Amino acid sequence: MGNSKIIRDKNFIISLIKHSTYNDITGLAAQLAYFFLLSLFPLLLFIVSLLPYLPIDLDDILNVLRNFAPKQTLKMIESNLADILNNRRTSLLSFGIIATLWSASKGMNAITKALNRAYEVKETRSAIVARAMSVLLTLAMIFVFLLALLLPVFGEYIGFYIFKLFGLSEQFTHIWTALRWVISPLILFVVFVGIYYFAPNKKIKCLAVFPGAVIATVGWAVVSLGFSFYVSNFGHYSTTYGSLGGIIVLMLWFYFSGIILIVGGEINAMISAKKKFC
Repeated sequence: MGNSKIIRDKNFIISLIKHSTYNDITGLAAQLAYFFLLSLFPLLLFIVSLLPYLPIDLDDILNVLRNFAPKQTLKMIESNLADILNNRRTSLLSFGIIATLWSASKGMNAITKALNRAYEVKETRSAIVARAMSVLLTLAMIFVFLLALLLPVFGEYIGFYIFKLFGLSEQFTHIWTALRWVISPLILFVVFVGIYYFAPNKKIKCLAVFPGAVIATVGWAVVSLGFSFYVSNFGHYSTTYGSLGGIIVLMLWFYFSGIILIVGGEINAMISAKKKFC
């Protein structure tokens, strides 16, 4: 039975809902939202500290967030990041990098626990090994994120040069414009594949994580854009929560993102279990 047929199976969807409810994915998503919030600004600060060595600027980083983040949240991120940069001391940069990796890895550690519960396996790796893996995955995510930022800079130059060799420089402009819409989802898909493959304490075939990664990528994009539209047009969180409105919106966005991420892991785990009995 193919993966697509399994996912479309009515019984599979019912089992997914039951399995997700049993594993308390809403509670786990709330934990993820908390750790994501703790990790966000140290992670952005670490990336910004690399800007002098890269052909990108702060606006390039914020432009990536603008594609999905609610406007109210984006304004809060911009203002807080500006305050952090203005009050930062360069002598503390080395310590800041270590603190960033440790803080950001907590979010990855929470993801590992959620995926272990999805696969119904216990964490048998030592605390040092588990945290080291979380740090490595965090570094990998930073690398992929930087690659996503650098790709438009170097990708356009390299692509234009290659097309020019074949006398197709005019056609490249149209192709590159179309490709720019594909790059962000593709980078996100690669991140999800890496998380679903390495994070659980279970040997998994690479192709076995693709269904959940695809659904998580599409689901996260749809939910993020939908939530952003709702906040911009119907949500009045500033009226209810005052100056905390931006934080509430950010936490809700992280919460929904956590649910999508865990659901993708649940789908992979259930497909893997079902194939054993097919």
